[in-house]
Amino acid sequence: MSTTKIVYGLYADDDDLMNGVKAFNDKGIKINEVYTPFPVHGLDKALGLRKTRISDAAFIYALYGVTIGITVTWYIMNHDWAQNIGGKPSYSWVDNFPAFIDPMFELMVFCAAHMMSLTFFVRNKMYPGAPAQNPDPRTTDDKFLMEFVTEDVESVKQLLIETGVEEITVKDA
Repeated sequence: MSTTKIVYGLYADDDDLMNGVKAFNDKGIKINEVYTPFPVHGLDKALGLRKTRISDAAFIYALYGVTIGITVTWYIMNHDWAQNIGGKPSYSWVDNFPAFIDPMFELMVFCAAHMMSLTFFVRNKMYPGAPAQNPDPRTTDDKFLMEFVTEDVESVKQLLIETGVEEITVKDA
């Protein structure tokens, strides 16, 4: 029989939350997750989270957009429908490169923004029909929640009380 429990500590203030995170780190108790209504400065470092790779993905998606821009402008203006407009033939993509900077930039931004958003939603399981992951809806308004998966419920509860927690909830894992 497993005695593992999930303990939730609800805080009213982000400063109390940060003090609680520091206290748990000092005691060596692992915090499973923290839910906040807005970004808390320094929380990611206090929890020991690694740098996100979404910016790397954005760079790759931007390169993809520029590649599409180069391919489309070359194909349309030089290969498929080359025209002599105003006495300036556009038979060479390189010679007319300045005219193609705007569509390439727009495709770069479009691809990076949209694909990065989709990556974020899929990676965080926030796609349509996904079950809600937030254990307490008050954390979307004005409360801060720390989640622990532990077998030593009493020491976690005691430290939560010492750090100014507003409410403690214990559930089976």
